[in-house]
Amino acid sequence: MVASLENKIGYQFSDPSLLESALRHRSIGSRHNERLEFLGDSVLGLAVSEALFERYPQASEGELTHLRARLVRQPTLASVARRIDLGRALKLGPSAGRSGGSDRASILADALEAVIAAVFLDTGFQRAKGVTLSLFAAEIAGLEDGVIEKDPKTQLQELLQATGSKPPDYEVTSTSGQPHEREFVVDCRIQSHGLVTTGQGGSRKVAEQEAAARALCELQEG
Repeated sequence: MVASLENKIGYQFSDPSLLESALRHRSIGSRHNERLEFLGDSVLGLAVSEALFERYPQASEGELTHLRARLVRQPTLASVARRIDLGRALKLGPSAGRSGGSDRASILADALEAVIAAVFLDTGFQRAKGVTLSLFAAEIAGLEDGVIEKDPKTQLQELLQATGSKPPDYEVTSTSGQPHEREFVVDCRIQSHGLVTTGQGGSRKVAEQEAAARALCELQEG
């Protein structure tokens, strides 16, 4: 599986132990991939930021930030990870394996960041950047020129401001799961419209965005 994964990412490791570490979920015990995930998040962010900076020379800082968020958010990372069949190469503990961890978006996203970090440590930033942009080529190409899509929370707040309504309140109503696979449930409350929508995700931020997206749909359809 490791050789197959190297073929799919277009990079063969000089130090295979780096890739092996990147594929070890924390549920398996020691030598897991969380430190690599931390580093990979920064490598990914810089590679994508530089690519967007060059692709959109007229975009403002805020617009570039929104575009980057679309590329590095958990669902996008998980989609890229599934395309290279990363889940099959992961090393998971028994509980995570039985609960479908190899296809869980949060686990796949974290592992992809860890793999990017492993490439960076094996060869340096320029090669890691090339691998990253190759992996995300379809997603980058899918960004429509001249169209900067704002995230749901921003869209919702601007819609409410335009009608003189107060901004929404977000409240975490429950959390569940083990520390390495936490799930958050968040309510989005819009008092002026008597509307409450709920979102769920592997982080509070993801859950808030889902709740905001549902509120947007309710208001726009209403």
